[in-house]
Amino acid sequence: MARLSSSTSESSTAAPSTGGPGLFDAVYGSAATCTATSDRSWLQAMLDVEAALAVGGARIGLLPEDAAAAIAAACRSELYDVAAIARGAATDATPVVELVRQLRALVAPAAQPYVHLVATSQDVVDSATMLVARRALDAALDDARTVASALASLAVEHRDTVQVGRTLLQHGAVTTFGALCAGRLVAVDDAIAGVARVLRDRCAVQLGGSVGTLAAAGDAGPALVAEVARELRLAIPVVPWHTSRGRVAEIAAAAGILVGELAAVAQDTLLLSATEVGEVAVAHPGSSSAMGHKRNPASAVLAIACAHRVPGLVATVLAAMPQELQRAAGRWQAEWGTLTDLLRLVGGTAHHTAATLDGLQVDRDRMRAHVDDLVSAGVDSGAGSAGLFVDRALQEHAKLDLGGSR
Repeated sequence: MARLSSSTSESSTAAPSTGGPGLFDAVYGSAATCTATSDRSWLQAMLDVEAALAVGGARIGLLPEDAAAAIAAACRSELYDVAAIARGAATDATPVVELVRQLRALVAPAAQPYVHLVATSQDVVDSATMLVARRALDAALDDARTVASALASLAVEHRDTVQVGRTLLQHGAVTTFGALCAGRLVAVDDAIAGVARVLRDRCAVQLGGSVGTLAAAGDAGPALVAEVARELRLAIPVVPWHTSRGRVAEIAAAAGILVGELAAVAQDTLLLSATEVGEVAVAHPGSSSAMGHKRNPASAVLAIACAHRVPGLVATVLAAMPQELQRAAGRWQAEWGTLTDLLRLVGGTAHHTAATLDGLQVDRDRMRAHVDDLVSAGVDSGAGSAGLFVDRALQEHAKLDLGGSR
């Protein structure tokens, strides 16, 4: 089939492009999460849903197998005019109308009636949302696990490295750097496990047809839902969930928690690397345009910058939860860009935090000197059960599987 041309449509409306990544893509995301949430990736996720709908429908006899094969073969994002789909989204309040029009044009007339079988636009977008979230968060979890591994190594190495514990940014009592790392390790591990659980248990296919009854499928509706879920490797919901947004909110909340725990690691590093403290230093500092002597902890700064934007996005998703009857009028549409930004920022936070800990330099002598100053002021020199807590954290970390769950 011929590719649908975008040459005429893009010339008048598309923004200028450098042909490469956006100016701030590497600031607010990782390469993997920017790719997973790109326009092409969103489009491919929607096409994956259309293909699964056809293949799953053929499996239970709702359409001929040759028609399903033709539809699935046409579900390749490179065959589509993204600019036209974007314009259609602005016209129809959904990208699916134009997507389906283009998909029908790519298959033979005999297969065209079976395109987008029994589904509605929200089925495609919501199921695609689950796929995009899973792909983006899987990439972010890779970097988050790198952070956890680095924290575990630091906890082992510095189990007994004494350090001043600071409360309200003032010298408090003696602890160990290993204990600080162990505390952050457990928190990051728990947050990783929370995201992994949501991806495993709560990312479900959405398929309900026009008003959630799958009427066009007759009594085969539940069977079709199961087959599409099987194709997409998504969970099977009890009922369609068009205007029940708890699943989306759980993704956003779990992502926000992970971001918060990762940013805490970056912020500790930023504070401890201040010139007046000097207890750690990043191995790969950034530069200053005006002060050539500076070695800035740029990766930690970027992790915090990403994290700072996340709570508002999570709040927007939560605010979008009360949706009207069988189809929302505005709040559902508000989720798309919000989730895209949120998923990218999770990736950016994880990536920059991992970079912050890569080769982190720890100054034991500086830590000891600060402890000596504290002890000379009459504070007890003991670190209590710090070492035992480190041991417990490392034992729990060792129990984790690759999915991040205990």
